[in-house]
Amino acid sequence: MPTSVRLETRRRHRVAVLAFAGMAPFELGCVVEVFALDRPELGVPWYELAVCAETPEPLPAVGGFAITAAHGLDVLAAADTVIVPGVADVSSAVSAELVAALRAAANRGARIVSICSGAFALAAAGLLDGLAATTHWRYAALLRERYPLVEVTPDVLYVDNGQIVTSAGSAAGLDLCLHLVRRDHGAQVANSVARRLVLPPHRDGGQAQFIESPVRELPGDDGVARAMTWALAHLDQPLSVDALAARAHMSPRTFLRHFARHTGTSPIRWLIEQRIAASLPLLEAADTPVEAVATAVGFDSPVTFRHHFGRCMRTSPSAYRRTFRGR
Repeated sequence: MPTSVRLETRRRHRVAVLAFAGMAPFELGCVVEVFALDRPELGVPWYELAVCAETPEPLPAVGGFAITAAHGLDVLAAADTVIVPGVADVSSAVSAELVAALRAAANRGARIVSICSGAFALAAAGLLDGLAATTHWRYAALLRERYPLVEVTPDVLYVDNGQIVTSAGSAAGLDLCLHLVRRDHGAQVANSVARRLVLPPHRDGGQAQFIESPVRELPGDDGVARAMTWALAHLDQPLSVDALAARAHMSPRTFLRHFARHTGTSPIRWLIEQRIAASLPLLEAADTPVEAVATAVGFDSPVTFRHHFGRCMRTSPSAYRRTFRGR
């Protein structure tokens, strides 16, 4: 049977996204861009997107325009994937109607997803109890205070618990949407979508560097910048705080203080994250043994590599390779 016919006979995965009064359109736009545009060139049945709201009335959005959703909460409750891109006010209660729709969808086995402050809606429905979850770092303390049964993880881009998936704010919504595509259709398809969006298929790091103050550009003659640049070129070698401090022409204590102020993290944690990031293309592009990858990026043993990889990526190097390469 020709591929075109075979694709037409398969039911498309139904995605529903919530619209609400006062929403910022970026997160909604991320969902629409990834899931609503037809992509026949990819050779897989693409998604069917429905924009849903609690009311059929026009919803004022940030920026001076209005959104009119074509569907209600009944369609949202019946979708295969439900995405809540935020809530109107993190300090206000979530409506009983939305809570009921989210619970109904979850009870059916639907995948429930939040972007940014949308985690508050999932938490209000009890869907995050006992789970790790994230939200925009500005709201993390409030989410933890209001919903103590939720294990709030404020320094990651997204958390995937299987059925329940949460992400940080704004641009992390794109990371999350690409992750969902990768889960559903494999790495090759997700990579193609990422290229269309002019985005990396996987963005390493998290929110930690943005908490409390924005990341600043380091001057070219800054000692910390020089040390970081040198370290990135020598990740396969043993690197210590003393060695980095020497490159920066600082004492170790002064270097630690300046490094934390510039990056929001410690040199050792930064080195681990850079080594994990350097391992990804090696895992993606070849069948190099994990032990050899660990050595190539500077870990002293495969055990240490697997431990830190699991902490950073929430999977193992072998599982990442299988998932990324679509095997």
